[in-house]
Amino acid sequence: MGRPKRADEAGGIYHALNRGNAKSDIFHKPEDFDAFERILAEGLERYPCRILAYQLMSNHWHFVLSPTEDGGMSQFLGWVTLTHTMRLHAHYGTSGEGHIYQGRFKSFPVEDDDHFFTVCRYAERNAQRAGMVERAEDWKWGSLSRWLSKPEREPQLLSPWPIARLPNWCERVNEALTEDELKAVRWCVKRGAPYGSEPWVETTARRLDLESTLRPRGRPKKTNHESPKPKKES
Repeated sequence: MGRPKRADEAGGIYHALNRGNAKSDIFHKPEDFDAFERILAEGLERYPCRILAYQLMSNHWHFVLSPTEDGGMSQFLGWVTLTHTMRLHAHYGTSGEGHIYQGRFKSFPVEDDDHFFTVCRYAERNAQRAGMVERAEDWKWGSLSRWLSKPEREPQLLSPWPIARLPNWCERVNEALTEDELKAVRWCVKRGAPYGSEPWVETTARRLDLESTLRPRGRPKKTNHESPKPKKES
């Protein structure tokens, strides 16, 4: 079976996620997180992509990205992932001992309305949701902490948002997502399905050839209305 099609259009908004191989850690100490942020800065200089929000966790990362050219997200994250893998192996002397990442990153398109805010909250409160910090902004390696730093600390990674940030953003991030919001976002992570209003999802899926992501995997179940296959005569 071939790989599913990946949307990566200039001007689009996408959530992207990748995990360590077998859910193993990809960052082992604070310096590893800092080194990865320097890799991100290098990648932004090389490839046409903008970071809108992100969070680095011990064994995975989340990004909300917007490529400025078609294919820019894949170019950026492909280079970042490969460079991180090479440098991490070199630092720990583990070359030849297996993959760092579980595979290529997963992503899905996001509508530039309240759904965008939900996805950014989902990313920015990851450490708080995992109980690693009391407040979302206390996690250093994420966009919320960076956004609150005026000016943004080096290396500068964040781009302006396509729509105005909601008032009291920090408090909004610290509020838990509803069960429906979590369920919807996690479904899109799993399937690569567009996340937005129903009309936008349908239009986007059709335009980007992602209609298969809207359907459950597997063969459809037979119903009682299906006619039984005729038996062969003996």
